[in-house]
Amino acid sequence: MRLLALTASACLCAALSATGAASAAAVPAGAPGTVPAAAPATVPATVPADVPAAAGASAAAKVAYGFAWSDGKGVLRVTPAKATLVKEHGILRYKLKAVAGAKEVRLNYTKSAYSRVTVACDLVETEGRVALDAKGLGRTKCTPADLAFTLQRGPAPFKVEYSGAKAVKVSEFLTDWGNPRSAFGTIKRVNDTTVSFKGIKLGYTHATGFYRVTAKCSSGWLTGKPVNASRDGLGQKPCTAADFTKVLKAQKHPVLVKADYNPLSGELIEVWEVYGDA
Repeated sequence: MRLLALTASACLCAALSATGAASAAAVPAGAPGTVPAAAPATVPATVPADVPAAAGASAAAKVAYGFAWSDGKGVLRVTPAKATLVKEHGILRYKLKAVAGAKEVRLNYTKSAYSRVTVACDLVETEGRVALDAKGLGRTKCTPADLAFTLQRGPAPFKVEYSGAKAVKVSEFLTDWGNPRSAFGTIKRVNDTTVSFKGIKLGYTHATGFYRVTAKCSSGWLTGKPVNASRDGLGQKPCTAADFTKVLKAQKHPVLVKADYNPLSGELIEVWEVYGDA
């Protein structure tokens, strides 16, 4: 079971008084229900002459709900989704729905607060017990190192409060993972853990399945006789995600594959090399 987490929505509005003193007011998240993917910042229309411009233009916190991926050391990426808080079998969880045109956010989390749905920070699974607050967010206080531990295992559902390019608070939550899809299309490497499939950005982990038509896992793409191709031209030789990374890295152009993927979490689950003439 994967661990899932999400942060309750909160925004800060900066306001300046006539004397130039700054005060902050928190915007309530509202009762359980539909949660916006991000809340806009409110900035004063004018800044008194005796107040530095930087003070009036300070970035307000924003919120994104969605599946986060590791994107380098101390960095995560998340595409904001629409989140709805529900109660199922007495347990609070969020339902996520993709937002058309939502832009991916890339954030440094090395100084962020992190809370998990597990009862301890070092647990891989909930083990049947969860620690949730009244808004369905994890309440076990953990560290950025614990967040790195969570992300190294694959995508996880979070509520991320951020300012600029930095995550301020990351909260895990429970959610459904959506329905995987299967399709043929071309795939192209983005980096060692990310690909573009039919224009969709997908991440993959060590658990991703890779099946080849070639004699060896280390062979170049479609090199040699298709000794491991099925009647419909799909690879049948089980290989690893590391093999997938290596062979795809050598390709300068997109290659044809069949892929099983999860459009909600953005995860590549399994991928088959395709030999068209088999």
